[in-house]
Amino acid sequence: MKEGEIRRLLAANLLCVFSVILTAIVPAFFWDGFTVLGTHLAWLCICSVCVSTLNIILHLVLKPNLSPKRSSFAHKISRFLKCCIYFFMSCILFHAIIVLYGAPLIESVTETFLFAVLLSTFTTLQCLCMLGPNIQAWIRVFSKNGAMSIWESSLQITTMCSILGAWFGAFPIPLDWDRPWQ
Repeated sequence: MKEGEIRRLLAANLLCVFSVILTAIVPAFFWDGFTVLGTHLAWLCICSVCVSTLNIILHLVLKPNLSPKRSSFAHKISRFLKCCIYFFMSCILFHAIIVLYGAPLIESVTETFLFAVLLSTFTTLQCLCMLGPNIQAWIRVFSKNGAMSIWESSLQITTMCSILGAWFGAFPIPLDWDRPWQ
């Protein structure tokens, strides 16, 4: 069983990587003048939407957490609304952190917020799909030795690598945000 779970996890992660690569290549065929650097705001939106959609579909198809406690329609709607609120709150939190690291507060608010949405997509959305809006489960998974399955271990690794990758990507350059290549 563990080998089958590892294959499913590998396939899900490869699909996510492939979707990010496709968001950089495919729009150029349909949109004249599209480049990741030249139309970076559009690419951030396209990438966030594609990765979000793929994560939700993969969660529904692969069903990594097998034990939902309640399955009433009202409970599902409540859980969905809580997940939407948590996702929006994580976007605001990442936006504030990015501003604290040096991004301008007013001048480039769109770029900064879309980057926060992309970072939330790679971190918070996966956690919401796997763990739901259960804060105790989040604390358990992200505490030392708290992951109880291979899916939760992958969640830890993916979330930490996304946050560290965003930080290391901005570390060697000052976060002036006034140049298009930044």
